[in-house]
Amino acid sequence: MKSTFKLPTFLLLGLSLCLGQQLQSQTDTTIRKRSTETRDTTIINRSSDTSIRGRATAPVPADTDDDDEFYQGELGFRFLPTFTSLEFQTVDEGTVKGEVIMGYGFSGLLAWNFTEHAGIQGEIIYNSLTQKYRDRELERRIDISYINFPLLLSLNTDKSRPVNLNFVVGPQIGYNIGSRVETSGGPEADTIQAVLAVRKGDFGFAYGAGLDIKLNEEGNFRLDLGYRGVYGLVNINDNSGTRTTDSYYILEKSRLKTNSMYIGFTFLW
Repeated sequence: MKSTFKLPTFLLLGLSLCLGQQLQSQTDTTIRKRSTETRDTTIINRSSDTSIRGRATAPVPADTDDDDEFYQGELGFRFLPTFTSLEFQTVDEGTVKGEVIMGYGFSGLLAWNFTEHAGIQGEIIYNSLTQKYRDRELERRIDISYINFPLLLSLNTDKSRPVNLNFVVGPQIGYNIGSRVETSGGPEADTIQAVLAVRKGDFGFAYGAGLDIKLNEEGNFRLDLGYRGVYGLVNINDNSGTRTTDSYYILEKSRLKTNSMYIGFTFLW
């Protein structure tokens, strides 16, 4: 009886040990699996965070010159030191060229740019032109004032750039608003009258080149530097009036030829 009782007891004890080891093995497997899943999830999450942070902190590309704004409208003001060349008639009907003396001018311009490379430009220019010449023992000073209206085609390297090179060409209409002659020296100064008769209207061909340089970050306020030339196409002398025998016209088939340098400022919008 005692041996019969001990045998089932050993069998139950062995079965309990086997079941315990199996349960512990399954538990360890579950724990390792969960640990592995947790590590994988952490790695994925860290990778995602790094990607997101990398995208969020990526540097923004810096602005380039290609982003410079293009303005179509333009308003400007200029000062123009001006030199002119005229030929004069002497008392004995000879011809003499006047001395080159600097005059001056002021202008305002209004322009519209169709593209970065082409536009149209209208101006109003006041010019005071001065010449001196000698006639025998006499010295004469000539002053002529004009208001000119050029209408010009403007060609540009690129109007949106910080520095733009431009070329202009077109017709110019002028209106004479005053002229005078002063004579000094010699005994003939009071006996022979020099008559300066200038037509009211003038027509010529204007041309030039210049640089406009931006002065502010937006690029709509610019320094304007350049050259302007005008070649007159009509005779400005008006000899249609009557004169006495002791007088003569000092202009004879004269055409205005002027050369100017200019400096100014332009505002773009």
